[in-house]
Amino acid sequence: MSKYIVVTGGVVSSIGKGITSASIGRILRSYGVNVTAIKIDPYLNWDSGTLNPYQHGEVYVTDDGMECDLDLGHYERFLDVELSGKANITTGKVYSSVIEKERKGEYLGSCVQIIPHITDEIKLMIRNVAEKTKAEVVMVEVGGTVGDIESQPFIEAVRQLKNEEGHDNCMFVHVTYVPYLKAAKEFKTKPTQHSTKELRGLGINPDMIVCRSELSLDANLKEKIAHFCDVPIEAVINTPDAHSIYEVPLIMYSANVGSYILNRLNIDTATNKADLYEWSQIVEDLKIETPKVKIAVVGKYIELEDAYISIRESLKHAGAANKVHVDIDWIKADNDFNIDILKQYDGLLIPGGFGERGINGKIEAVKYAIKNNVPIFGICLGLHTMSIAIAQLNGYPDANSTEFDENSTCPVIDMMEEQKKINNMGGTMRLGAYPCKIKEGTLAYEAYKDTNISERHRHRYEVNNEYRDILTSAGAIISGTSPDDFLVEMIELENHPWFLGCQFHPEFKSRPNKAHPLFKSFIKAAKNKKQNQK
Repeated sequence: MSKYIVVTGGVVSSIGKGITSASIGRILRSYGVNVTAIKIDPYLNWDSGTLNPYQHGEVYVTDDGMECDLDLGHYERFLDVELSGKANITTGKVYSSVIEKERKGEYLGSCVQIIPHITDEIKLMIRNVAEKTKAEVVMVEVGGTVGDIESQPFIEAVRQLKNEEGHDNCMFVHVTYVPYLKAAKEFKTKPTQHSTKELRGLGINPDMIVCRSELSLDANLKEKIAHFCDVPIEAVINTPDAHSIYEVPLIMYSANVGSYILNRLNIDTATNKADLYEWSQIVEDLKIETPKVKIAVVGKYIELEDAYISIRESLKHAGAANKVHVDIDWIKADNDFNIDILKQYDGLLIPGGFGERGINGKIEAVKYAIKNNVPIFGICLGLHTMSIAIAQLNGYPDANSTEFDENSTCPVIDMMEEQKKINNMGGTMRLGAYPCKIKEGTLAYEAYKDTNISERHRHRYEVNNEYRDILTSAGAIISGTSPDDFLVEMIELENHPWFLGCQFHPEFKSRPNKAHPLFKSFIKAAKNKKQNQK
């Protein structure tokens, strides 16, 4: 039987429920406990596929092709597991399932209501993940903030879940924010008290309160919170701002979170001590300040790093693996883009994206890297800009993508034929894990040390096979393809120190303890460039 740890949040949004949930999972994993994770998003969208990155950050893609909330990326990176798309539960999925069952007559003429039908469906979805994964502990993060009207059915469902599963099989962790008022020179616990009161009013008594703060809380403040929120003092955990999100499991472990949860849920483990040595070494490597390499990410959503959170973390993982500090600058490829700004960087990265805005700046960045032998890594749309740039520099000035010009006379990039017949935006792309065949003697092979790999995709457009010969005659190397050679998966460039574009999204498979091979190779090339300049 699986046990459940439900994580809720209060006071403000974006306080770190996902990192808290992932950190607890990491701690339990270090005891040898089999852990999986679920993210509940109360919005009505079916998935994250059509959400604007400015509003919701990155769209994370699972192996089975579900477009999910970015917290699933945190779970996979911290727990070092591969999650199913079923691990992201949305209001849209819940209501769609209930309505479909109602239309089939499965409720036998009953009046379909929030309670019991919606709440029962939520519990069923949670339990299905537990059953499929056979996990000993299921982390369940309820998105949003306690008190939000859209989250009420989920709060009620997890309240029922505890009653049905029993006290020893379900516990609640409430994450709150404790602000520091500079004018008064003191922390204020009242928001935490009110948030906990709100949660208790909904029938849930938290077993642990995680207090987020800019600075550390002293013992007196923890005692006050414990007293007014009716939890044991040892269950008030402070997670102040850290140098890295990967420090949070160590901070929580030092506060005896692991032993408290194991006792609370009556979990027997093979060892009474967590093995966090490897994790602590990763944290130390991430703190390296010198040597340093400077990487420019030339994109369109640079005002909000969360839009590229997996890329940011993958660069950090690769830096730690290469024993260098990666200094990332986010360069906006818009009309004001000045190519001269790129002179200071040891490597360029062109991330994925959709739409025409900023595309010319990205193409110019690729041309700069080609002309100046700067290591450059193109991901998804980045591969498209690389292909266009190579063609434009070799006698095809009108080369373009039909994504940006439907009437292009030289469509080096074009939409897949089967996608042209689909009108709906959601779920119409090549999504999830697909196999890739790698050509020996290439940068890709040197990085992977394998000829057959699997990577996750999220795109509608591909390299147009009609222009393959034009690209290869211009010096391009097709280093990765689909197993049948029909689709271009990776492209490189002759006589360049490090030039690689991939159609897939390698950032989704990078882990702090397992830096992705392509990111690792890219940062190594940037490090070599930096050293050769001395």
